[in-house]
Amino acid sequence: MQLSYLRQLPAGIRELVSRRSGVCRAGCAHAVWLSRAGAGGSGGGGGGSVQQRRGLTIKQLDQGRQGLISAPPDRERVVILGSGWAGYTVARQLDSKKYQAVVVSPRSYFAFTPLLASTSVGTLEFRTALEPVRSKRSNVSFFQGWADAVDFKKGTVTIEEAVDDPTQGLAASATERGKGGKEREVEKRAEGKKGKMFDLPYDKLVIAVGCYSQTFGTPGIREHALFLKDVADARKIRNRILACFEAAALPTTSDDMRKVLLNFAVVGGGPTGIEFSAELHDIIHEDLVQIYPELIQFTKITVYDVADKVLPMFDEKLATYCMETFKREGIAIKTKHHVEGLRPGPPKDSGISTAESEHACFTLNLKEEGEVGAGMVVWSTGLMNNPFVAKALRQITELPEDGVKLLESGSSSDASKPVQWEIKKDVKSGSVMTDDRLRIRLEAQGDAEDKPQAILENVYALGDCAILEGTTYPATAQVASQKAVWLAKRLNKNDLEKSGFTYKNLGVMAYIGNWKAVVQGGSGGNISGRAAWILWRGAYLTKSVSIRNKILIPMYWFINWMFGRDISRF
Repeated sequence: MQLSYLRQLPAGIRELVSRRSGVCRAGCAHAVWLSRAGAGGSGGGGGGSVQQRRGLTIKQLDQGRQGLISAPPDRERVVILGSGWAGYTVARQLDSKKYQAVVVSPRSYFAFTPLLASTSVGTLEFRTALEPVRSKRSNVSFFQGWADAVDFKKGTVTIEEAVDDPTQGLAASATERGKGGKEREVEKRAEGKKGKMFDLPYDKLVIAVGCYSQTFGTPGIREHALFLKDVADARKIRNRILACFEAAALPTTSDDMRKVLLNFAVVGGGPTGIEFSAELHDIIHEDLVQIYPELIQFTKITVYDVADKVLPMFDEKLATYCMETFKREGIAIKTKHHVEGLRPGPPKDSGISTAESEHACFTLNLKEEGEVGAGMVVWSTGLMNNPFVAKALRQITELPEDGVKLLESGSSSDASKPVQWEIKKDVKSGSVMTDDRLRIRLEAQGDAEDKPQAILENVYALGDCAILEGTTYPATAQVASQKAVWLAKRLNKNDLEKSGFTYKNLGVMAYIGNWKAVVQGGSGGNISGRAAWILWRGAYLTKSVSIRNKILIPMYWFINWMFGRDISRF
């Protein structure tokens, strides 16, 4: 009875009581005080100090396989790498009576990306675009960390903890975690001594690590541009917009400097770039115009893209409607423009003094126009391969004894000869190739055309980091979500071989400002203007995951319409 009562207490009190009374040390293991030197689970901290963590050791996780009373005695563990559209959806949809879902991700939440542009200008608050991975309404275990390597032979994933990672919540724009060779091996050995690396066994593995923002190696972009892939990115953009207006409002700022500070450049004419430009236009002409009326004459929004038109996934009519709407609203769209670099400071021929240039501004170097001053540059040009996929999922040293299905692949397939396997990847994008059951495909190393091929039956890949062989599905949230729902259903029903995954195009939509949008249906039919805007808002409100956010989102829409957006910097 005393042990049953003790388990109901909060973690810190439970530990304190157990220390004083010495009651059932093993029973109190569900919440422990982990030091930097602790081995096993997600232990670690800064400076060797003791921290209270809501964590699990691997042993406790193994004990938790029994799960619910009605669950089988030993549930299969499904380790899910990533908490994006694919990973988060799979974790929520899996039957907790059959599977123990364990999510591994550097961020402890799911970001509802279609609403990030709205949060970046205060139309919505940041919490409305977040869903926590840990929740009292779900039976999902979680480790905050980076997947570092996979041992398919042993069925384990090596995890590096990321609780104190300073880049958490920011868009990954290059190979920050792409170190390789001896340098990474030395780091791994050093971190292992500190208890920062641990192995997590799995029965089934779902790889949904997503992609990074593509910078094409353009100088200065990773260091000085802002991205819009996560909530912390939206917060940085919001603060930067307000900082530009506050700096421009100072009496010591010249008109030339004001023109630079209030020139906002958006690179990329896809849905993210267009929607952010529209939201930025709204906050300037609905809210900031009343607070900084004397500065509106200096504001300028410009969208740059290398293509012939914006919104390339929409048909010509809707793309033209968007461009014409932007032109009427004063947003410049410059297609066939190439960015060659970005540096801090004003343009050299701007006439701005050194003293004035202390206010942070930037110079965008364009191939067609030369140097252009800007107060903020938002980069939204596409995706690049995740370093985990590029480096960790490269060569396979050993295959497991079971769970490998050899495919018929011609005369080159000789089972009597040893084969060095590697994960098959798309030549153009580097994404992991899967079959129509979303299982990872393997192929023998070498340049032979008819190489042996196989499938890892318990390892799946979905989301932006994977591509179904023989298809050209776009790397969108819609595709990732559909794959995740399909995989979870098949695993729950244990009928993976019943039928393969097929993608159903539900259409695309984009907000273009001033309560207008464009919607292109999956089976035809285009809508634009106010009706499309109503459909756009209704669709994303319906797609919101939790009831909490389904309530908060329309509430913030109404509050900001009634009282205006909050422009405080915090």
